[in-house]
Amino acid sequence: MGLSLNNPIIIASSGLTDSVEKIKELEANGAAAVVLKSLFEEEIILEMKETEHRMTGRPFLFPETIDFTEEELYEDSVRKYIRLIKEAKEAVEIPVIASINCVSSQKWMYLAKEIQDAGADALELNLFFLPSDDDREQLDNLVITDAIIHQVKEIVSLPVSLKIGYYCSNLASYISRISEAGVQGLVLFNRSWMPDIDTENLTVTSGPILSSPGDYNQTLRWVSLMSGKVKCDLAASTGIHSADAIVKQLLAGAKAVEIASVVYKHGPKHIKVLLEELKKWMAEKEFESVEDFVGMLKHSSTGNPAAWERVQFMKNFSQFVS
Repeated sequence: MGLSLNNPIIIASSGLTDSVEKIKELEANGAAAVVLKSLFEEEIILEMKETEHRMTGRPFLFPETIDFTEEELYEDSVRKYIRLIKEAKEAVEIPVIASINCVSSQKWMYLAKEIQDAGADALELNLFFLPSDDDREQLDNLVITDAIIHQVKEIVSLPVSLKIGYYCSNLASYISRISEAGVQGLVLFNRSWMPDIDTENLTVTSGPILSSPGDYNQTLRWVSLMSGKVKCDLAASTGIHSADAIVKQLLAGAKAVEIASVVYKHGPKHIKVLLEELKKWMAEKEFESVEDFVGMLKHSSTGNPAAWERVQFMKNFSQFVS
């Protein structure tokens, strides 16, 4: 995205990056950049509606005060985020990337300009569609995505990345199309909330919140397939818990990785462990810099591109013994 990073490890948008103190600790332990905890569109809209509801219950409310109240609340919500950006930029030297979790192209997206004015180094648009509505066409998601990107790009000049999920009927086409909309980076993939069922109480509950080490393969495949075919940089996310997983994503074509769950599990000091293991591997393979091996095994470069596209186990199960 044009950002200068000391290494490929970025801390993903999460509770790990919601305060200046935490961000300083992440930098001290080797994080190359941080993505701030997301500002959610739904939360802002819900706060507006709740305040409007409270205000309309007052006998002295005048109609013209409703717009004023919404704007004041909106500004108050954003002001906290703007303050976090400014204070973080003053406290650390690593890039500070703001994050907006959006589900529509609402006009409130103009807050991207305030994020830029606050000094953020880049902006990550955290976008996710679950294709559960059978009346909604894939093209609808692309239109919304395109509208969000263009609205933001018209307002700001700072680098913009898009973090997406992999639920898509034609993921390769979707990624290619949105890469042409002017974003400088794409993050593959968003970790979505997963439901579970409590069989004792017969209720729907939450599945695992944190990713597991085995979750990186989906990202690995698509980073490799799309590396070199999109007009922006790729970053890998979800299931990256080891230096080995970091190396794999870089070999597949990612320019950086976003991690969170492994830091939740082991603490910020574990970033140093990952970096030392990465350096050790590079020394063993005689690579002087990350750029020396990024994309070495991407789909278009490997001698066996079919390995990235194979979806059936075929011969694997014939040799499997339980």
